[in-house]
Amino acid sequence: MHLTPREQERVLLHSAAELARRRLARGARLGAPEAIALVCDEICELAWDGHDLDDVVRRAREVVAPDRLVDGVAAAVPSVQVEALFPHGTTLVHVDRPFGPPAPDGPGAVRPAAGGIDLAPGRARSEVVLRNDGEQAVWVSSHVPLDRLNRSLRVDVSDGTDPGRLRLDIAAGTALRIEVGAARTATAVHLGGASP
Repeated sequence: MHLTPREQERVLLHSAAELARRRLARGARLGAPEAIALVCDEICELAWDGHDLDDVVRRAREVVAPDRLVDGVAAAVPSVQVEALFPHGTTLVHVDRPFGPPAPDGPGAVRPAAGGIDLAPGRARSEVVLRNDGEQAVWVSSHVPLDRLNRSLRVDVSDGTDPGRLRLDIAAGTALRIEVGAARTATAVHLGGASP
């Protein structure tokens, strides 16, 4: 059986989700990895079945009840993101608070230090405009090179840099939403520190 890397990832995600389902069936609580896998698996299946993005996000928050989780999971997992295949194409699905609001100082709470952190210090940057010509809002995550986005998005780079050498200049694990028919200006960072 020959599977593409994307298909291999989907099978692995499903396997982890099945482990979560088995644990829930016998009354066990879920830790973060299996809870995330279960939510992401359900998102992928809902997308495959043609549910719209807003419905997928709403239903994803109902997959695992907070009382079925190990203490601290809600705080440790403030959001999940998964690229799901909808009938119109692949979309990054972002679900904030998939397990409900966390206890502010409970187990797994994230306590950020004061001050800020420079992202990709010393790397060149370019201004880009992302235009959504599709029929659904599209999320662009922090890690995706700008030549590999949803086909509904058009990328214009102000200085002519190849979009494949750029990613959005946003923190890891975050994403930028581009509404239907909208254009958003953003800063992109050069991969590998390449100059424009």
